[in-house]
Amino acid sequence: MNLLAFDTSTDTLSIAVQHGDGVWQHQGPGGAQASAALIPAVRALMAQAGLTFDTLDAVVFGRGPGSFTGLRTACAVAQGLAFGAKGGQGVPVLPVDTLLAVAEEARQQNGCTQVVAVLDARMDEVYHARCEWLPAEARWQTDEDFGLGAPESVQPPTGWTVAGNARAPYGDRLAPAASHVTALPTATALLRLAPALIAAGQAVAAGDALPRYIRDKVAQTTAERAALRAAQAAATP
Repeated sequence: MNLLAFDTSTDTLSIAVQHGDGVWQHQGPGGAQASAALIPAVRALMAQAGLTFDTLDAVVFGRGPGSFTGLRTACAVAQGLAFGAKGGQGVPVLPVDTLLAVAEEARQQNGCTQVVAVLDARMDEVYHARCEWLPAEARWQTDEDFGLGAPESVQPPTGWTVAGNARAPYGDRLAPAASHVTALPTATALLRLAPALIAAGQAVAAGDALPRYIRDKVAQTTAERAALRAAQAAATP
């Protein structure tokens, strides 16, 4: 398949293109820079791969959870590129859960098959989900509902690996007894997940593609931030 995939849900911008058997990838700063950098980087990477929007089969993006701005950016760009592909006839869009992509990246890089995928949600919270690889079916089984809570709320089953980007900011507050690996929802992970998800009917028309929000609040108030700092100071020996 000819696929374009990208993720802007974290502080890292990740883009990958699959053209036949070849894969081209780009990684750069995300966050506030992603909205300006995404489309030029997509065009440059597709040119390197010798792929045009007229030969795309689908556009894949990390739908969340993650940065509110990043998710909106990725969804809007995916919709726009998909609408305009194939001379305006359009191509499907495949929204992929970012926590699933974290688990897939952990499997690819470290061989993990029982993963608690965790992403930093800021505001002293993390997004998390249990993901188990089913080798007989060559697919992941995940929690239907993703969790959001303090790092201490993540309780991995014995023997499971915690994967994601939340270990650095939260340290031993996050599952101190568990094994940890660093993993992000990379665009190459999205590409590896895409064929099975497309075959399962999860690709949608561009206009039906939506982000996945777990939290309905973007930021803490000044008073909430002050209260959190006071609580952390009080808890420090």
